[in-house]
Amino acid sequence: MTSRLATIAIDAQDLRKVADFWCAVLGWKSTDEDPGGISIAPMDGSGPTIDVLQVPEGKGGKNRLHFDLRADGTTTSEELDRLLALGASRADVGQGPDVSWVVLADPEGNEFCLLSRTVQDLKLR
Repeated sequence: MTSRLATIAIDAQDLRKVADFWCAVLGWKSTDEDPGGISIAPMDGSGPTIDVLQVPEGKGGKNRLHFDLRADGTTTSEELDRLLALGASRADVGQGPDVSWVVLADPEGNEFCLLSRTVQDLKLR
């Protein structure tokens, strides 16, 4: 037997802002909420889910774990514009100018990457 990824936890000070951001980015919905956290999941209920958990402190330093996203049904350029409009910001974690991905941060500074190939590009291979 092996383990299965069930939930990814994101620490946040403003639970609603971070949960709403990731719901908009991924097309997900809130599934449970209490004062300590908000759970979000895909619309079809499949997993894994994300728990946005309340913490008192702000983010410090570079993430040791991050999401890598691919545009799905649109170009990478259009997806980058959408993510920025949703509240993402460009982030510098020491990547060089010649990388094929864009490093971004969510509204509380948690880094994630938008990869250059779309989901559809991968299906054509």
